[in-house]
Amino acid sequence: MEIKEKDFSGFVMNGFMVLFVHLILLPIACWLCFSWLMGSTLLFLLVALCLVLFILCIPGYFSQEPNEARAMVFFGQYKGTFRNTGFFWVNPFMNKKTLSLRARNLDVEPIKVNDKIGNPVLIGLVLVWKLKDTYKAMFEIDSQTMAMTTGGTSGNQAAAANAVVGRMTAFENFVKIQSDAALRQVAGQYAYDDSEAGNPSELTLRSGGDEINDQLEQKLNERLAMAGMEVVEARINYLAYAPEIAAVMLRRQQASAIISAREKIVEGAVSMVKMALHKLSEEQIVELDEEKKAAMVSNLLVVLCADEAAQPVINTGTLNH
Repeated sequence: MEIKEKDFSGFVMNGFMVLFVHLILLPIACWLCFSWLMGSTLLFLLVALCLVLFILCIPGYFSQEPNEARAMVFFGQYKGTFRNTGFFWVNPFMNKKTLSLRARNLDVEPIKVNDKIGNPVLIGLVLVWKLKDTYKAMFEIDSQTMAMTTGGTSGNQAAAANAVVGRMTAFENFVKIQSDAALRQVAGQYAYDDSEAGNPSELTLRSGGDEINDQLEQKLNERLAMAGMEVVEARINYLAYAPEIAAVMLRRQQASAIISAREKIVEGAVSMVKMALHKLSEEQIVELDEEKKAAMVSNLLVVLCADEAAQPVINTGTLNH
């Protein structure tokens, strides 16, 4: 039977109320201790019992802030997750494993992957994640071993704080590794840009935008579901060719830009030549045969399409010479 996260339903008391009882028991124990010095065996037993109860109840105190939770474990058995905020007291033998439910940022350094057609590209992402299922986070992945290795021995509070840091570090490492795998999976399904895709309407890494980010978020949630984690947002924040092919791809992009510019120039030049011939014919400024029209078209195209300014040549003869 699969165990799922559940709310803690065990005995919980207000911490201030129990503390008030303790403050009452302490002077009583002191008085009994003074009386024990008078030689009463019964009072000695009562003093010993009060002191033992007083010491045993101290570990039951804990305070919890907003967006924190504690997985309650009683001698190895999961009893539920406590999410209320405030100062409380529970069974001192209950092991209270603290977890943070706050959102966390993770900036994944750019990694080298191959796109759909095999070109190496550098791609990185930034994501926001948080814990959703405390049972899976604590008991489905081995986060406690790392927490124990980073825990200190300089006191209970310091050790508990170090244990929490260790657990959250383990969760962050798990998210980082899974995000690398998801990023490689998504990046390998698409080409870098339109010039490589073959089909201009095909989705690419550069033009995908929100659609690529949505797919990446979906893949991450699928991978992190087993660990009880949820990705709030995931976005590609770095995309570039790998250094070994960056120079070649830059020259190709420059060539594509030059070709596109030339196409625009030629298209504009042809329309201007057509307009010039139409005006000359319509207003009957000069009559040109087909040979002269061809020469005029050639000269105009050279002037309009040249990279440098045209050098005028004055014709001092006739049109035929």
